Amino acid sequence: MEYRLLGGSGLKVSALAFGTATFGGANEFFNAWGATEVDEARRLIDICFDAGVNLFDTANGYSDGRSEEVLGKALEGKRDKALISTKSGFPTGSGPNEEGSSRYHLRRALEDSLRRLGTDYVDIYHLHGFDALTPIEEVQDTLNTFVREGKVRYIACSNFSGWHLMKSLAVAERYGWTRFVAHQVYYSLIGREYEWELMPLGLDQKVGALVWSPLGWSRLTGKLRRGQPLPEVSRLHKTAEAGPQVSDELLYTVVDALDKVAAETGKTVPQVALNWLLQRPTVSSVIVGARNEEQLRQNLGAVGWNLTQAQVAALDKASQQQPIYPYWHQRLFFFGRNPRPV
Repeated sequence: MEYRLLGGSGLKVSALAFGTATFGGANEFFNAWGATEVDEARRLIDICFDAGVNLFDTANGYSDGRSEEVLGKALEGKRDKALISTKSGFPTGSGPNEEGSSRYHLRRALEDSLRRLGTDYVDIYHLHGFDALTPIEEVQDTLNTFVREGKVRYIACSNFSGWHLMKSLAVAERYGWTRFVAHQVYYSLIGREYEWELMPLGLDQKVGALVWSPLGWSRLTGKLRRGQPLPEVSRLHKTAEAGPQVSDELLYTVVDALDKVAAETGKTVPQVALNWLLQRPTVSSVIVGARNEEQLRQNLGAVGWNLTQAQVAALDKASQQQPIYPYWHQRLFFFGRNPRPV
């Protein structure tokens, strides 16, 4: 396993992380992802440890907290071997203060997560989204307090826009508070918008990317084919509308390119798609999930080798998307003064 620094921090994380949204299956949405319970979770985690994976990602919103509970129990006796990443911000109840990033909600959310995980600290604590109602100073001060208390080691965000992230970094810098070292983002061969602004920001500010849904919301598993119906077993049946959208034209153009590279390398379509991401700038770790041991072992096979430059170029070409304004304008007229990071 390769280990990479998490953004501008000194923390080393495995190039592949294990995502546990498949743990718990407490409601219809997450049950479509998976319903792994403690015994199976222990087995999957042991496989990850054997492969060198040290980062395990969850959130208080996954299966209404059950994902954290299952992960915590599965790590009993092995907590010192694992880096735990969790998140807060999504609604945890119906009350007016049971969502967002206020000091009130973040404090309760962190304490609840620690209890469910059975630990007294979290290695990486994310804001699951940007709260436009709470002053950024309140948010960053609260997160800084968590670090000073020793309950959180590093802080990160998820699903922020460029100005959300930059303003948060500027506020932390102004007061000498702990800065975000990572940004958990959607990024895949069929979803490359991350490259337009967030990747250049990450390069400039040393914010590492933790990639969620690297297989394009289960579309790059190798099971979707042009002109064929969805496989009988697929979470897309129940969750497609909730995830990133993609045109059939782009999807199948990318799938065709992946098929060709997979044949050249002797690897599977998911392994090629994951390896492409591992070669992108700013990427600290790619989060992979798995319903079972077979899927996990296949995903872990994405490391230990690299695509050739020609193969990367072929995948780049197949997946290239026309950027929205002002990015197309910047590329057209100021390319020499604003070089692309990819």
